[in-house]
Amino acid sequence: MKSLPTPDLGRQNVLTWVREHLGDLASGDPAGAPIHGGQQAADAALQAFDVAGYARRRNTVLPVAARGASGLSPYIRHGLLQLPRVYDFVAGGPSVDVEKFRDELLWQEYARHLYARLGDATKRSLRYTVREDGPPERNPWDTEAACLQESWQELTRAGYLTNQARMWLASHWTVREGWGWRDGEDLFFRHLLDGSRAANRSGWQWTVGALTGKPYGFSRWQVRKRAPELCGRCPLASDCPIEGWPDEIVPEPRSFVDPRMRRDTDVEATAGPREPVTVADPGFVWLTAESLGDDDPALRANPHVPVVFIFDEPLLRRLRLSYLRLVFLTEALADLAQRRSLHIYRGDVAEVLISLGAFAVTFTPVPGWRRVTSTAQPSQVQPWPWLRRPHSGSITSFTAWSKSRGDRR
Repeated sequence: MKSLPTPDLGRQNVLTWVREHLGDLASGDPAGAPIHGGQQAADAALQAFDVAGYARRRNTVLPVAARGASGLSPYIRHGLLQLPRVYDFVAGGPSVDVEKFRDELLWQEYARHLYARLGDATKRSLRYTVREDGPPERNPWDTEAACLQESWQELTRAGYLTNQARMWLASHWTVREGWGWRDGEDLFFRHLLDGSRAANRSGWQWTVGALTGKPYGFSRWQVRKRAPELCGRCPLASDCPIEGWPDEIVPEPRSFVDPRMRRDTDVEATAGPREPVTVADPGFVWLTAESLGDDDPALRANPHVPVVFIFDEPLLRRLRLSYLRLVFLTEALADLAQRRSLHIYRGDVAEVLISLGAFAVTFTPVPGWRRVTSTAQPSQVQPWPWLRRPHSGSITSFTAWSKSRGDRR
């Protein structure tokens, strides 16, 4: 366990802090993403978002100025913007755009429900026939095609991609090249500011057909429609490797379907408490990477106690997250430190919590939270701010999930 100083605001200050205190755990070049972390940045991004035109432009990749994607996902993923707040924010906009945008938020919630119920089992939910050789380490999309190269470069430079570009990269990786989706998911997770095992993993599984029964293929047709300027500057324009649709690949049949996909026999354990649970007064609030915002329920319920954030050293050493992600997280902490007494550590999370004493925390629907709190038991647990509280019915598909009744919080 090591206590770390509080980072100062400002991109260069944060970058220096990350390089000094977390550099041995990071990958890539020391740099920050164009998207800044922190509650103030999240609030500004939400206020600047206009849902009008979203349905028509959400899949546009280029030109950048024509993109309709909100760019809010990094803030949503880390709890700087909670789904219920974003859902309500767009009320009053054009109905077709509001409906489509809210539908995408519900996809986020569906992915969280899936991960909350199955946990680490989601990475075993589908077997897929793959090539024995893996992708090149330096440039996994080993082709000069501009649609792939520029998407890959934006991923590593900005830590963000539109959903359409993510689908292009994932489809080329799995459907055309036959490489394993788990490796691709890990690569995305390393770089994406909004990378989560819930949404990121669901996206890759959707691409290989795990959630639909049909893999997603893409061709030059989509590129011309969503980013027409790419073909104009592509060195392979006259010999396009994606001119036609890829050969149809049928996923290997699942030999076992987790019965929890059809029914949850302990939905309260999946969803967490409906009301706060307190067994003793907490001495501090433990803040997790899933809930870094000022609206974190444990933070709001305990306004006068210090806040603790712990960089999970064993986990980060294994994941090797990019500097982009670590800078984004640290910016959020530097911003929070302007309003709350904040203490930062790196080490084994459970060991640090036990050494510090009684703490409050918000229930978090991820396996890591459950593992930590089974060892370091909280004195207070606040409910997770669900958009729709998990239900016990089928989650075999988004449609099945959405038809089952769930509470609107």
